[in-house]
Amino acid sequence: MERELYGREAIFGNDGLAARLTGLTPYGSARVAYEHRDDPPVAVLTGGRGMGKTAVLKQLRHLYREITPVALVDCEAVVPPADPGPGWTPVTGALPELATQLTAKVHAARPVQFPRLSLGLVAVASISWTREDETRAQRDLQSLGPVLATVDTRGDAATGWVTKVLTKLAASAFDSVVPLAGMVAEATIETVLEETFSRFQRRSADWYGSYPHAGGNGRIGLRQLAVDFERGGDLRRRAEDHLVLALVADLVRAYGGLARGARRGRPVLLLDNAHTLLGRQLVEPVLRQRASGVRDQIALFASSRARNHEGLSHAVRRRLPEVAHGSHWVRGSEVTSGILAVELTALGPAHVQAAFDRHDPVGRTPAGLARGVHRLTGGRPLGVALLAQAAGEALVPGTPRPGSPRPGSTSQPGSLVPGALLDRAVELREDRAPVRVADELLARLLPGQQLDVLSVLAAAHGEDSARLLATARLRGRSLDGDVALQVRDVLRAQDWPVGPEYFVADPLLRALLLHRLRFQDDDHPYYAVWRAVHETLRSAYAPGGRCPSVPHRLHQELVLGRTGDCVTHLRERFTDGDVTAWLGSLRFIASAPYPRPPGPAGPDPRRAVALGREAAGSRADGETGLAGLGERAVELQLQLRRLLHAVWLLSDPLALPDEEVIDKMAHELRQLSGRHPTGNSVLWDAATHWPQDIRAWRPLSMPPGSADTGGPGTGGSGQRRGNGGPDA
Repeated sequence: MERELYGREAIFGNDGLAARLTGLTPYGSARVAYEHRDDPPVAVLTGGRGMGKTAVLKQLRHLYREITPVALVDCEAVVPPADPGPGWTPVTGALPELATQLTAKVHAARPVQFPRLSLGLVAVASISWTREDETRAQRDLQSLGPVLATVDTRGDAATGWVTKVLTKLAASAFDSVVPLAGMVAEATIETVLEETFSRFQRRSADWYGSYPHAGGNGRIGLRQLAVDFERGGDLRRRAEDHLVLALVADLVRAYGGLARGARRGRPVLLLDNAHTLLGRQLVEPVLRQRASGVRDQIALFASSRARNHEGLSHAVRRRLPEVAHGSHWVRGSEVTSGILAVELTALGPAHVQAAFDRHDPVGRTPAGLARGVHRLTGGRPLGVALLAQAAGEALVPGTPRPGSPRPGSTSQPGSLVPGALLDRAVELREDRAPVRVADELLARLLPGQQLDVLSVLAAAHGEDSARLLATARLRGRSLDGDVALQVRDVLRAQDWPVGPEYFVADPLLRALLLHRLRFQDDDHPYYAVWRAVHETLRSAYAPGGRCPSVPHRLHQELVLGRTGDCVTHLRERFTDGDVTAWLGSLRFIASAPYPRPPGPAGPDPRRAVALGREAAGSRADGETGLAGLGERAVELQLQLRRLLHAVWLLSDPLALPDEEVIDKMAHELRQLSGRHPTGNSVLWDAATHWPQDIRAWRPLSMPPGSADTGGPGTGGSGQRRGNGGPDA
């Protein structure tokens, strides 16, 4: 089924990258002039998990599968059969799958045949056959039946071939029961050539005459290939490379000679997760052959999760929008310069809105929800797709929603914020139960990882606090050394950023892990794990702790829902000379995750406090910090309390900006500007620029109005706070 992909027009446009490399438009299959007629590059799509690499490859397969031969293999999903023979490796497992897909019927062209590949696979499959173990040979030969069927299309070809080969083996004149790779391979190849291949196809064996030590004799080459494969190591790698080129040679033959003119465009090979060892084994022989001047005219698209993978060391790099009408790729002297590495870019706000409009065509969701989801996800297509679907289903009766008071209830538009969408359940497939959005995102962004460990470390700021948390909360989770450093390496291996300000630096991944940390035990209202993790950090940042830091301690106080000390600290430091540093502390403290309750989102309590509409007596004096203060101090304390809650709410990626709260924040900053003895201009600038930042969905700028987004308690990224803490 065709998918709706957004922001990928540079690939799928009628003159986009796919059309120029295949010679055919994705829609309508019209002919297109090749951008690189004689020497096409290997196009490698780069980007982390959730950036849509797999979706693009699957869409290419869907669009081209009826007009040109196309095959897609996930290099991370090629697994051995239940009882693999000695001739099975990931390469010999992937090649038959590619060949079988490439033989599918397309318009106005005969199916591609793979005689060269069939012969090579037969040779390596036979390396341990003996007359005493016909069962082994039977299984291996049957597994190769689909590939041989590309040469002999009779319905019983595979069965008949198996019988003939075993009969030939039984009559062969070799005595030893010890596997003799070359002799068995030669006897097997003779059987295949005589009994299965036509007179014209038998010449395919001559192609193996170029194999090392073959001396131009194809049958000797096939025998040597089997011997090399059995010996392993670099010799097996050489044999596997030759098998890859056998598939390429069969495709070249199908598009050349007598067949020229019978086919349009180029065949398409799609290799997902090609950064793996198998991916490199499938791509590198093609790159080396092209670098030597041998041309194949295959459109090869691959994906790599690692943008800076060593296999891309000399690739020509482009960002996706840059290849919309031309890639401007030129081959260099290095083999890997044959790669055009295309970095998939994040979706823009307009793309996210288009995704929301698709799921909510009548526009019932809040106007700012699409922009809020764009801010939370950073435009990562996977996150956008799931959250847009959740938003579209949220207002439809009968859709599943965890925490709903009764089946079939619907959400009110005003309660739909990005954080509430994480709790929604969506139906991804009819044969699968609905899944919670947050759980599905984590499962696909961090597959196979220890999420309970990652959730704890997501609360950390830098590496030091992550190691502290690992020591205090994850003791005994690993016998191999430092848990935090292990997790750091796992994140880097998955191409996730690890930063000094936040150990888990990607905002979406951090939000998902913290969401899991809060709700994983379903222990409302205690949230024991959440509380224990943040209490550990608060103690470490307190005076006398392992890494004392006032802003970090107050950040943790706010995470725990305690606002009194935060407001008091801001009041006591308000008249200090460095107002920019004061604003930086306010911004950092208020960036704390909000300890929200589970289930459907109601009115955010921070809004009432920010607007000064908090019910009288709803907060104890200890929480407000008003006890023992004079009149002017009480007035300033309440003003800063309103400001802190406003900034806390407006900075929250799981909430949506509120115009009334924005105006109130600007008003409070202007009032504070009049109260400050020296820093009134900086506060006035904040009252002007911070509302602009929020309305533009940007982080609050420091200093106000700049493009700088420096660290906690700083006036800019070039400065570090001066009150301790190694994690800033």
